[in-house]
Amino acid sequence: MWPRVNGMRALELGTVGEMRERLNALVLAGRKTATTGLLAEYVEETEGLEFVGERLALVGNDGDHVATIEITGVEQAPFGQVTWEHAAAEGEGDRSLDEWRAGHRRFWEGIGTPVRDDTPLVCLRFRLVTSA
Repeated sequence: MWPRVNGMRALELGTVGEMRERLNALVLAGRKTATTGLLAEYVEETEGLEFVGERLALVGNDGDHVATIEITGVEQAPFGQVTWEHAAAEGEGDRSLDEWRAGHRRFWEGIGTPVRDDTPLVCLRFRLVTSA
């Protein structure tokens, strides 16, 4: 089960350290309005998918509540079918879908979870509600 913060599920972007700080800063600046996760992580944690209207606590490196976001869209898609619209909404500076795919492959391989084109993903869209 994922951690809860102030009664909300916690959203932990990237890995602890500089990556999480950078991704959280993009959310706070309004540039990052989407993220992508592995469906297998939901299964492993026995966690249900987010739903439109759900509010999540965006957390920092120490598990501190950085901001509250609200889910505006939830889609499941295989890795190879993620759209450019979604990838661009992640706001991480990718210039193409191929660049987004290469970066995400590196990330997931780096944490021990290689992905293939048919690997199921969860694509979340969100909006910033408040900064903590």
